[in-house]
Amino acid sequence: MREEIQPASGNGTASANRRAFLALATAPALLAAAGARAQSATPSPAARNIYVPHAYPEKQVDLGEIRMNYAEAGSPSKPALLLIPEQTGSWWTYEKAMQLLEKDFHIFAVDLRGQGRSSWTPGRYSLDNMGNDLVRFIATVIRKPVIVAGNSSGGVLSAWLSAFALPGQIRGAMYEDPPLFSSELTPAYGHGIRQTIAGVIFRLYRDYLGDQWQVGDWDGYLRAVKTSPVKVLQMLPAPAEAPQSIKEYDPEWARVFYEGTVAQSCPHDRMLAQVKVPVLMTHHGRTIPPTGLLIGAISDLQAQKVQELVKGAGQKIDYVSFPSAMHVMHASDPERYAGTLTGWAAKLP
Repeated sequence: MREEIQPASGNGTASANRRAFLALATAPALLAAAGARAQSATPSPAARNIYVPHAYPEKQVDLGEIRMNYAEAGSPSKPALLLIPEQTGSWWTYEKAMQLLEKDFHIFAVDLRGQGRSSWTPGRYSLDNMGNDLVRFIATVIRKPVIVAGNSSGGVLSAWLSAFALPGQIRGAMYEDPPLFSSELTPAYGHGIRQTIAGVIFRLYRDYLGDQWQVGDWDGYLRAVKTSPVKVLQMLPAPAEAPQSIKEYDPEWARVFYEGTVAQSCPHDRMLAQVKVPVLMTHHGRTIPPTGLLIGAISDLQAQKVQELVKGAGQKIDYVSFPSAMHVMHASDPERYAGTLTGWAAKLP
């Protein structure tokens, strides 16, 4: 069910390598909902009729350039919480966590542009554009100070909001296993996107799925995975058709990350040096095997630099390492996620 609204007047052994890799790379398949029959590739998910129902009603709001899809839960009398999903994820990856959080928060879980039911915007995927979508969403829909919590690329956007949102909009920001620095082409610290397992996968999405699914060769993608010189890719699951979360995703996202244009106007070190609110950062499974490829979202070195920059900006940052956690912890372990977020949020001013 959907409701239309208008805006009113948010390192180690082989087994360790395998755990960390699966935590990052298999998330889309592990989170996939039962999908509709495979469709031929066309420029939008709506045209492919691939959406499926979910536990919470979906709403949409016109933000100017895009229509943003979202779900809402909890009482308006509770503190506001904005949930920002991972790349290749839609708001519904938070469904189980929302069931645990809604007694304590007024929740807004969104689809970013190019994901889920929100608008696709060819040529317009950047951290600044996505961040400003969320600034508009907070101003027109939430309309009160909010805690923001994002995972993966959504965690980078949570960092963006903690630095660049309008004054008074953000109370605190949770970065859930964010690829800070590691999702840039030439970061200030550590591995860049092409030195990570995520970058290898994004290149395959770019080449075999294409912007707006214009290539749409899922079978070719699977063959490339199984024959890749990066042997660790062979641990990827091989579903006959794309998982639901991938069907709802514009693969141009993958291209702009792999080619570096997504953060071209937003270097992560400069962003983090401008953080203005308290931060919680969780750091999940990661390892760097002898090949040097980062398996995981962010290295220990990079996580340390995040902490130094946020502290240098005059803000408190709580860092929690969960080396056994999957990359998308809010879906794979919602109890631990909800407990971590709720305990930290209770201490915010």
